[in-house]
Amino acid sequence: MSKITLLIHCPDTSGIIAHVTSFFYKRQGNIIYIDQYVDVENTVFFMRLECEFNSQTSIKITKDEFRETVAKQYKMSWQMYSASAKPRMAVFVSKYDHCLYDILSRYKSNELEVDIPLIISNHIDLEHVAQSFGIPFYHIPVTARNREKAAESQLALLQKEKVDFIVLARYMQIIPKSLIAAFPNRIINIHHSFLPAFAGAKPYHLAYKRGVKIIGATSHYVTEELDAGPIIEQDITRISHSHSIKDLILKGRDLEKIVLAKGIKYHIERKTLVFNNKTIVFI
Repeated sequence: MSKITLLIHCPDTSGIIAHVTSFFYKRQGNIIYIDQYVDVENTVFFMRLECEFNSQTSIKITKDEFRETVAKQYKMSWQMYSASAKPRMAVFVSKYDHCLYDILSRYKSNELEVDIPLIISNHIDLEHVAQSFGIPFYHIPVTARNREKAAESQLALLQKEKVDFIVLARYMQIIPKSLIAAFPNRIINIHHSFLPAFAGAKPYHLAYKRGVKIIGATSHYVTEELDAGPIIEQDITRISHSHSIKDLILKGRDLEKIVLAKGIKYHIERKTLVFNNKTIVFI
């Protein structure tokens, strides 16, 4: 048995669902999931579909046939994936370890269906974490002077390991344009949701002084505009005057782990579509 996942967006018109489902029916496929959404304002159609076949089906042949018989007719932007192909995920870290530990624990317990061929960091501090999980660790220092050269080294490693997407597990560096261009909508970042009100190195301290009543976290795809990429997942927790700065930091880190993990899972499971800096998430 084989299974494929199809993601589509195209100009909205009649007949799309009928033609797509007929394509798989004629090839003896069994559609086990289908969801669609129409952006009425922009007249754009979105769809996610999962289909099973009783026998092994060539993903290449299926892609070629779909392109010629359906996709061209409706001017579709589309991706088709085989469920048997695990994405390869690189992790970038700096010195904070909470998101890294959480990701690697979920990975080892098979909660995240990915391969992690490497971890890259601009500091040496978390090498022992990578070693404890048996994952290669690469230290690539980043400064204002060597930023582009560092990006070249990073990109060379990512290409060598055939990485599909990148997760920034509290990687405290601005991602250069060259890396973003090489992985469009395939770099996932996590940050607190105080931006832009409490930007800077100590947002929880600033929020504490203002007496905020909620704190949150946001996972998003990275674009050239800092922390302004398409949002994948967000969550909040309430706080009160009785909470200390330490409480805010601990609650914030818990949220960061949960929200980042959800964003990663949605991406791995091919549940996200990006259009006009907005993410459609099929849950």
